[in-house]
Amino acid sequence: MVKEITLDANAESIASLTAFVEEYLEPFEGSMKAVTQISVAIDELVSNIVNYSGAKNYTVRIDVSESKVATLTFIDAGIPYNPLQKDDPDITLSAEERKIGGLGIFLVKKTMDDVRYSRENEKNVLTIEKQL
Repeated sequence: MVKEITLDANAESIASLTAFVEEYLEPFEGSMKAVTQISVAIDELVSNIVNYSGAKNYTVRIDVSESKVATLTFIDAGIPYNPLQKDDPDITLSAEERKIGGLGIFLVKKTMDDVRYSRENEKNVLTIEKQL
């Protein structure tokens, strides 16, 4: 069953969204690692929406398939931006040598099983999937 929540685009909404998602996922008895990785992804993705999109709010849809794959779709009406087109940071460099930015989406791409972006009806649509 798909559930959906719309929240104001502010830093305080991250905790509300994380609680909403964790409560939804609880009956599926996913691994602690998978749920934690989803929570980290939520923090990174919503932080980007809040800090860079210019959107006033955002919507997240969540569903879990019969094979226990959680799908979360983040939708905002902010400026068009595909974070997946950004080059991955060079993690072989020290923190001082590395350019600022990009580490969060890199982390999301590495920890989720699938990450997709599209622009639909003047909205950014970013979908992540994770096997629970």
